[in-house]
Amino acid sequence: MRLMIIRHGDPDYEHDSLTPKGWREARLLSERLEKLKAEKRGEIHCYMSPLGRAQDTASLTLEKLGKEAVVYPWLREFDAPVIDPETGERRLCWDFLPASWMSEEMNFDRLRWSTTAVMESGNVQSEADRVWNGIDGILAAHGYVRSGNLYRAEHASEDTILIFCHFGVECVMLAHILNISPMILWHNFCAAPSSVTTLYSEERIRGTASFRMSAFGDISHLYAAGETPSFAARFCETYDNFLERH
Repeated sequence: MRLMIIRHGDPDYEHDSLTPKGWREARLLSERLEKLKAEKRGEIHCYMSPLGRAQDTASLTLEKLGKEAVVYPWLREFDAPVIDPETGERRLCWDFLPASWMSEEMNFDRLRWSTTAVMESGNVQSEADRVWNGIDGILAAHGYVRSGNLYRAEHASEDTILIFCHFGVECVMLAHILNISPMILWHNFCAAPSSVTTLYSEERIRGTASFRMSAFGDISHLYAAGETPSFAARFCETYDNFLERH
């Protein structure tokens, strides 16, 4: 089994669509993913978020592959704002300053990250459960059933699953599959718009599978075409650069 999680192209959040750059990224992505048809492996199955920016990104690839995608509500962007203890205002739970979240050791614990005072100020655990149940449902439908920290390979295959979604929810899925805290993925990993994250199943003992991530946030399709990656996933490289997000 190959699982490919794809972030939408450069977003036009106001209209829940893509910017002109985002459409260019989506086209280059589709040209890359179209090559999956030539591979001598299993079937290709597609899933996507109900939000417009993810569906617009998926549309060009689906057309080239001759596929339709199943839409799941839980693949929308992770919707669990929490209260920032410094400002008292609600904010995304993957947008904290390093000095803030790293000072709390529980944030590194995959079983306790959602039980900090900050995370409990929002519906974080219930939303995480929704996403985890959702991705486990997809994997189970393709023969891989969650069992503790591993998966039972009931119908092992070389199929490819494409999931078009968003950065926040992508990290929540990956945290579950890889058994790590999403706080690490949210804050220390960068998945630029239109990037592809790839995992392969490993069935080294018959009937028991785990997943290994071979690439995170891959944007080689942009570099190959000379398209500059969007800065949307990053913050300032140096503090004095006030043209970049702080």
